[in-house]
Amino acid sequence: MLSNSLQKAINEQINKEFYSSYLYLAMAAHFDAKALPGFASWMKAQASEEWSHGMKFYEYLYEVNSSASLSAIAAPPSSFGTPEEIFKTVLEHEQGVTASIKAIYDMARAENDPKTELMLHWFINEQVEEEKNAQDILDKLKMTGGNSFGIMFLDQHVLGARKAD
Repeated sequence: MLSNSLQKAINEQINKEFYSSYLYLAMAAHFDAKALPGFASWMKAQASEEWSHGMKFYEYLYEVNSSASLSAIAAPPSSFGTPEEIFKTVLEHEQGVTASIKAIYDMARAENDPKTELMLHWFINEQVEEEKNAQDILDKLKMTGGNSFGIMFLDQHVLGARKAD
């Protein structure tokens, strides 16, 4: 069984992961409305992935004889800017998630809870990938200089090529 502080932190992380899913789904809706189906598809796949991350934390709580305490998920923004601005937001959001996971890891280490530390290794590695993906797309968007042909190329050949996990 987890300590009360770790259980609370993991429950808060579940909420953050589910919010991430909602955020990316809202971004997908924005891209669908802007006729950028590749960007929308990428965001939908990301939304699904984030939901699965929340569920990994959820399942872990029950694996260690603790319990989930679900709270309301905040509404994501309803409007967004350019693709470059959106991916800047994605990168900043993922950096925040990384910091949150690191805080839980530090707590588990301080409490001498190796099972939670080990579980979090997967998430730490995943966050390296999440930040790199966001940075790579942001870098490509910067290269387009906002040029619509460049954005369309990325939409069709880069983001649209992502396959859901």
